[in-house]
Amino acid sequence: MSAQLRLVSLAAALGTFVLVFALTGSFSSHRIRDWIDGFGAAGPLVFIVVSSLLTVVLFPGPLLSAASGLLFGTALGTPVSIVAATTGASLAFALSRWWAHDAVVETFGHHRRLIALRAWVGARGFESVLLARVAPGMPYNLVNYAAGMTPVALGTFALATLIGVAPRAFAYTALGGSIGNLGSPAAIVAVCLLVAEGAVGIWLLRAAGPGTARSTRDDRSAGPP
Repeated sequence: MSAQLRLVSLAAALGTFVLVFALTGSFSSHRIRDWIDGFGAAGPLVFIVVSSLLTVVLFPGPLLSAASGLLFGTALGTPVSIVAATTGASLAFALSRWWAHDAVVETFGHHRRLIALRAWVGARGFESVLLARVAPGMPYNLVNYAAGMTPVALGTFALATLIGVAPRAFAYTALGGSIGNLGSPAAIVAVCLLVAEGAVGIWLLRAAGPGTARSTRDDRSAGPP
C-alpha cells in the first residue's frame, strides 16, 4: 500500500467510526449503565476495555469519564477513568505508529519544518506530550494519533498521558458522579480544578513558546542531515 493511501485509509476508517456513532446514538448513558450493571464486580474492567476502544475511534473523553463517575462514583470512577484514558490513548498511538508513521515520513519527510518539528518533539518527548495534555483546547484524541507519527517512544507517551490526564479525568468523573447535585463539594472542586488546569496550561504554553521557536529556528537552519 502506498504512503498516501495508508494516510487516506486511516482517516477514512476513523471518520467512518465517528459517523456511525453519531448517527446511531448507541451510547446513551442509560444504555451504558444497564449494560455495565450486568457484569457485576467485573463492571469496571469491562468499562476500561470498552472506553479504551471508544477512545481509539475518537469518542469524546470527557463523556467517558463522566460515564465512569455516573456508573461507579468518584472514588472508584476516577482510577477507572485514568486507566481507561491512558490505555485508549496508548492504543491509538500504537495504531498511528503502525499505520501512518512511515507513511508520514515517506510523504512529508523532506520538508524542513516537519524535520524540525519531529526533532523538537523527539528531543522533548515527555515534556511535549505532557504539555499537550494540560494545555486547554488541545484535542485529546487527535493528539494520540499525531504523537504516533513522531519519534516519541510509547512508554514515554503513556507515562506523560497518565500524569497529564489525571486531574481532568478526576474532574469529569466527579461531575458525572454528581450529575444530580452539581452544587456538591465534589462538583465545585471539579470545576475549580478544570479552571486551574486551564490556567496552568496557558502559562506553560506561554513559557514554552519562545524556547520552542528558538529550537525550531535552529533546527531549520541546520537543514536535513
